[in-house]
Amino acid sequence: MAMNLRLTDAQDEALTALAQAEGVSKNEAAVRAIVDRSARLVRSERVQHLARETIAEYDALLQRLGE
Repeated sequence: MAMNLRLTDAQDEALTALAQAEGVSKNEAAVRAIVDRSARLVRSERVQHLARETIAEYDALLQRLGE
């Protein structure tokens, strides 16, 4: 699906630098950045979910250790 991306001059400079550093087009650099950010968010949410589960599971032990 096609999409227009409107960037400020500073954002365009940053995208250009990213593309040059990775040796890819600006389009590919933008796609990679989107995919990377999405993956990070998913991992972060998964880690938070696992942490909440672990804390709930070991709550009694954590309370005793804190005394």
